[in-house]
Amino acid sequence: MASVSVRYIVDDVDAAISFYCGDLGFTEVMHPVPAFAMLRFRNVTGVGGKQILVADPSGNPVELFEPTRPEARLDTP
Repeated sequence: MASVSVRYIVDDVDAAISFYCGDLGFTEVMHPVPAFAMLRFRNVTGVGGKQILVADPSGNPVELFEPTRPEARLDTP
């Protein structure tokens, strides 16, 4: 499965780590300095797809969607 990278500038890195890891199930990959962290999300399979729309601690809107049906994929002609 292809991976996607998303980069956000946040006001509080520790709050963002807590939100993404604690509330959305991401895993912390690295946090080498106070102003930077890398997180990873492992996909889950559902019927048709999964979607969640939330705001992170800095107010960035985040939509996470994973299609499980070909017709829901963005790369479908």
